Amino acid sequence: MVRLIGFVLIALSPVLSGSIDAVLAAGRGESATPVRERLVFGLSGDPDTLDPHGTTGTLTFQTMRSVYDTLVEPDRDGEIVPALAESWEVHDEGLRWVFHLRSGVVFHHGRRLSAEDVRATLERLRDPDFASPSAHEYSAIEAINTPDDSTVELVLSEPYAPLLATLASGWSAILPADLLQQNHDFGSRPVGTGPFRFERWVRDSEILLTRNSDYWQQGLPYLEEVQFRIITEQAVLAQALLAGRIDVADIVVEPELSMLQAADNVKLYESTSALVMVLAMNTRRSPLDDLDVRRGINAAIDKQAIMDTAYAGGEVVGTFMDVSNPYYVDFTDLHPYDPDFARQVAGKIEGTRELVISLPQNFEPHVRAGEMYHEMLRNAGFRVRTQLVDWSTWLSDVYRGGQFDLTVIGHTGKLDPHGRLAQFGTADTYVGWVDTPTAEAIDAARVEQDPEIRRELYTIALRRMAEQLPFVFVGSPYSYVGLNADLTGFYMDSQLDTADLRSVRFESR
Repeated sequence: MVRLIGFVLIALSPVLSGSIDAVLAAGRGESATPVRERLVFGLSGDPDTLDPHGTTGTLTFQTMRSVYDTLVEPDRDGEIVPALAESWEVHDEGLRWVFHLRSGVVFHHGRRLSAEDVRATLERLRDPDFASPSAHEYSAIEAINTPDDSTVELVLSEPYAPLLATLASGWSAILPADLLQQNHDFGSRPVGTGPFRFERWVRDSEILLTRNSDYWQQGLPYLEEVQFRIITEQAVLAQALLAGRIDVADIVVEPELSMLQAADNVKLYESTSALVMVLAMNTRRSPLDDLDVRRGINAAIDKQAIMDTAYAGGEVVGTFMDVSNPYYVDFTDLHPYDPDFARQVAGKIEGTRELVISLPQNFEPHVRAGEMYHEMLRNAGFRVRTQLVDWSTWLSDVYRGGQFDLTVIGHTGKLDPHGRLAQFGTADTYVGWVDTPTAEAIDAARVEQDPEIRRELYTIALRRMAEQLPFVFVGSPYSYVGLNADLTGFYMDSQLDTADLRSVRFESR
């Protein structure tokens, strides 16, 4: 159990002046103490925003996990444990949840955490005008009551099995109500209660965080500063780690993996990734609206070769779930690698328009995979070409705007299957695929409390996805993070694909 420590509240007089800069400076409590330890974290891309409510981008959650806290959080065994809420109870057969907030928690701008902050945060996430991409995960919340400053009561319209998992995820980060009311720009200047305070963001260059000396977990964090350096080229990232210019390389793939494995000053953090790598197909567009065409494209792809070459190894999947997930079901036998069948399908659509593979250029493994998809499809007789798009354009035009034929992406893990599958429940998706049996199974699993019945319902949904192929389901990669050999305490949450830096320190310093 986490022990609590006493806190001295920082004077809030700057708030009265209306200057957020003054507020943040007061919250930093700057002193003449020199920097003890700086961690330089090599990040393979730049976040699209630093607002955890406004994105599904992993890079945002990777950096903002150190700035924000959630009501509850997953521990290293995957169990959901207290965080900003020190306890909770469930009443009325799952329709009423009561959370009791931890005392002594202070936001980075100096104001004490209260139930109003939780209420304002959840209202923002549910607000249709704000349009959070995670809004659907809060739709079962009917009312948010705050009987006192340390108690939050959530009243649900129906039982919602994934509620705790949602509240433990990065997109449920608790924001300060006063700054929300002032329409503060959390996208570029985040303010939370987390172990590190935000200092600056130089786009495409760095994000700098400094130690929160008022953090509610006693003695943590150990580091004085965390500098996220944006390094998009894998070879450059690996060389910087070898040369000691960075302490963490967030993604390591071949050929750099073998090089780092042989280095004395580097160690590798290995884990099973919860990612599902896919070749997404826009089923709104002809000829991709034809299941036989999608089956032909799937048959042209040697998935194990993609995993081994583009993603440094992994296990092939046949549906929209990672292989380490307890809800995973193996459907890889439904649509095997079959170049002859692929050529038959390509022959039937010969003369149709060229298909464009849109690749997010900031992520080198996806670009490498895209080049392999292009070659495999071309060899099977499909007319294809590739185009590179920057990350912000990919998010706005491809993912949100549906302006693509084929694209390459990895879908991150979630703490509950509903988090991954909900988009295929009641709403259209970026691949344009809507299927009534799938939606019905996902919706039923959302309110079902019996885990075995939930498993049966998710199996129905996952089988339908495997049969209908809105994606080429490729595989779950092994995850390798490169670390300075002197680093200890590093932990990567494989389900959320984010690093916990609270206990990180250097052994030799």
